Amino acid sequence: MKKNMGVADSVIRMLIAVVILSLYLVGIINGTLALILLAVAIIFILTGLIGFCPLYLLLGISTRKKK
Repeated sequence: MKKNMGVADSVIRMLIAVVILSLYLVGIINGTLALILLAVAIIFILTGLIGFCPLYLLLGISTRKKK
């Protein structure tokens, strides 16, 4: 699995995930919307940590800098 995400992309995904988790814990979002957004947050955390996004692979996108 070749990394296809740059540092900025990973950081942005992690920040979005933290915001979603915070909104859930405070009680601003709930119900079905909360479950969907929590799933998105988990995906963002995982892809941010490993530096690979399967959707980017399908679309032929890479935000990682060329060496």
